[in-house]
Amino acid sequence: MAKKALAVVSFGTTYPEARRAIEILERRLAQAMPDYDFYRAFTSQMVIRKIEREEGIVIPNPAELMEQLRAQGYEEVVCQSLHVIPGIEYEKMCRQIRQAAGTMCVHIGKPMLYSHEDYIETCKALLAEMPELKADEAFVYMGHGTEHMVNAAYSQAENTFRYLDAERVYVGTVEGFPELDYICKRLKAHNVRKVWLAPFMIVAGDHAQNDLAGDEPDSWKSQLEAAGYETEICMRGMGEFEKIGALFEAHCLNA
Repeated sequence: MAKKALAVVSFGTTYPEARRAIEILERRLAQAMPDYDFYRAFTSQMVIRKIEREEGIVIPNPAELMEQLRAQGYEEVVCQSLHVIPGIEYEKMCRQIRQAAGTMCVHIGKPMLYSHEDYIETCKALLAEMPELKADEAFVYMGHGTEHMVNAAYSQAENTFRYLDAERVYVGTVEGFPELDYICKRLKAHNVRKVWLAPFMIVAGDHAQNDLAGDEPDSWKSQLEAAGYETEICMRGMGEFEKIGALFEAHCLNA
């Protein structure tokens, strides 16, 4: 019988408690693919190095994992991405996998947001986890952002919320457009008093803990409070949500 492996690939995080969201998704995917041996890889070399240095845990990048699987005699590998968008990290993952796969038959699962239907399902999943907003409240998500052209995904996500009649749900980014100044304009236009803040990320790691909810004056929480808004933090990575897990599982099975 042919040896088959499931490789679940994420950006990774150096926050052990935030890694729970990745582990929830990994367990779900492993259960959905019982005939495949489970393996993990991270795409961030910085995260990989820090985890090895501080925790003594060695996690391979996609290329290293493919080389290991090839050496162990695997013939088929399903690689499921846990990235949010098909951006720089996803493309790097695909490139590393294809270059290192050799003669193995490799299938790559899509990231969270790829098709129009993915946006609909993602936004529905997030709406199901939100509190019921009062007339003077808004819900603000912080995404990572990217120089890649797929950065437009964040604006599409926000417009999908509007399509689903969620007028006061906004999506900004740390490293791209829309930034916090865009969010502030939307809050002012809708006479918002209280802002709920949450990461539009698989894990509630460094960006969520510091850029979103940190006590430093440049965090989104601090800037919004300085502008007179009441804030409340929802510190959960999207990977913890049941319906987001179902979306990744569907992508994996489709691969």
